[in-house]
Amino acid sequence: MNRMMISFMLNGRRIETSVAPKTTLVELLREHLGMTGTKHACDSGACGSCTVSVGGRTVNSCSVLAVQIDGMEVGTVEGLAEGPDLHPLQEAFLDHGGLQCGFCTPGMLMSARDLLRRNPSPSAQEAREAIAGNICRCTGYVKIVESILAAAGKMREKK
Repeated sequence: MNRMMISFMLNGRRIETSVAPKTTLVELLREHLGMTGTKHACDSGACGSCTVSVGGRTVNSCSVLAVQIDGMEVGTVEGLAEGPDLHPLQEAFLDHGGLQCGFCTPGMLMSARDLLRRNPSPSAQEAREAIAGNICRCTGYVKIVESILAAAGKMREKK
């Protein structure tokens, strides 16, 4: 099987590896690089559990081939925390009950981080729209939206 060499930044660390042309980004992250926070679920880009950042934009990593990220910067939920300190979004999800089983949480966090990078003061409606591509089967999304808004407030205070 032909393999291709790719090089990219993963959570601030340079990665060089060879991949089969059909390897998806979620497969590369989970199975080859140990980034198991990125969940593998629908394989069709419909649920958002595999949401990561590529080049500063969120993508469903099950819908991206690993060869497409060559030369790019990739961020996963493992890269949110700053050293031993949780990211304000992670803290808010814990403090405000924005998670239950946790399966959707990494994708929700990545979508929420993208929102807060673009809009540090979102409305509840904007938060709902930002996570519209992330399906949660346990909650009614109320606590997730509350968590995002609480994190936004905390992040504005830190500035």
